[in-house]
Amino acid sequence: MTIVLPEGSIDTAWWGPSADAAPTIVLLHEGLGSLGLWRDFPAKLAETTGCGVFAFSRLGYGQSDPVALPRPLDYLAREGRDVLPRVVAAAGIQRKILLGHSDGASIAAAYAGSIQDFDLLGIILEAPHFFTEPHGLAAIAVTGERYQEGNLRERLARHHRDVDNAFLGWLNAWLDPGYPAALDLIPDLAHIRVPILAIQDDGDPYGTLGQIAAIQRETYCPVETLILPGDSHAPHADATETVLATVQDFVNRLRRDEQ
Repeated sequence: MTIVLPEGSIDTAWWGPSADAAPTIVLLHEGLGSLGLWRDFPAKLAETTGCGVFAFSRLGYGQSDPVALPRPLDYLAREGRDVLPRVVAAAGIQRKILLGHSDGASIAAAYAGSIQDFDLLGIILEAPHFFTEPHGLAAIAVTGERYQEGNLRERLARHHRDVDNAFLGWLNAWLDPGYPAALDLIPDLAHIRVPILAIQDDGDPYGTLGQIAAIQRETYCPVETLILPGDSHAPHADATETVLATVQDFVNRLRRDEQ
């Protein structure tokens, strides 16, 4: 299924029940992710939770249309406040749970903190970032070196129609001197009014547990956490069964509370 917005065409896919049969979990991928890079996780998520699962490649990623570069430095907030509402509307999604990974978690927080959506049941934030940290920026700089000097570009090219558009749009925004001021989603956290599940490895190279602490400090809604030992930036891929079990329990309670 392709969704066409004025900005371009977006590649999407669906697993499990339709939107009128069950709530839909909307997957929001990481900064170098895509629809395809979720691999078999969406199918497992639909089977485990009984929800529909909807995923898409954001513009500039996967098989979706490229974007003009450079990206505006507040592009993650724009994705949450302007683009995501139009995508879910075009997909016919009503009752929903957002599951965002990394940059996708930033987008989920921007949506939940700025859009009054009475059909939003809860959000799941995996390896989130609401502000920059020297720790994460240093890791991103190293990733940029790997793209120029190693085989990372070749590997990513298997998943993105325009790999330079995807990678450089991400890298150059994050390493821009103005980016720390542009990525400030703390005010959005304070306006979230649905339950949150936050997931992160304690040794994540792209973000410290200070991101999780910000959720606990700034929000007024119920917050649950799953902190895993390790250095993965993608717990859904590296601790799949644990993540699925935790998400299933969270989703089951959201659905019970809805009734």
